[in-house]
Formats: sequence, structure tokens, C-alpha cells
Amino acid sequence: MRKETVLTERAPKPIGPYSQGIIAEGKFLFVSGQIPINPETGELVSGDIEKQAEQALKNLLAVVEAAGGGAENVVKVTVYIRDMGNYARFNEVYNRYFSESKPARAVVEVSNLPKGVDVEIEAIAVL
Repeated sequence: MRKETVLTERAPKPIGPYSQGIIAEGKFLFVSGQIPINPETGELVSGDIEKQAEQALKNLLAVVEAAGGGAENVVKVTVYIRDMGNYARFNEVYNRYFSESKPARAVVEVSNLPKGVDVEIEAIAVL
């Protein structure tokens, strides 16, 4: 199997033993879960779910773009959210990024996420 690591300065550096993304067989991109870390400062974006979702989505799409794709290439998204009460507010932000091309998606409520954030987003894209 051929695989290539994707690394961009436009998304936070991995904080553990993983890659930002992996391209498999030259066309399948697997993007690791992205949390709301500002890649320029390394600081967490805190505050409401909208701010956190915005940064996490920017980070996710930065990895997709570094691999040569865009939002239209994303075919599956998994969202981990700490409070399903924020689902509608999250969707408002998400829809700005995937208004034209809506990938398959799962949203899962979890009890905790890395660094105590409220949202983490991972994706699969076809390049």
C-alpha cells in the first residue's frame, strides 16, 4: 500500500503520535481529528461552540487543501461534540463550510475531548 503523510503549517501540529492526514493509494485522504487550536499561536480557541467549530473546521480544511483538495472532496465527516444541546449552533457554522457539497456525517456526543474542548472533527476525502 502506498501512503503519504500530509503536514501543513495552516493547521496545528499534532500533539500526539499521529499525522495531520494520510493519503492512501494516492487518492484517499484521512484527516485526523481537528480541535480548535489556532495554528499561528498554538493556543486553544475558547468560548462558544461557534468559535470552536469555526477553528476546528478551518484546521480540517487546511489539511485537505494541503493534500490538494477542498471542501468538495470531503465525503465523510465525524463530529465529536461534548453537548448535543449545541447541535443546531454547530450546524450553522458547519453549513457555511459544506453548503454546496454535503458529505455523509455522524455527530456523536462524548463526555470529554483533548484539552477539554467542546468539538473535534475528522474527515475522509477523495482527491
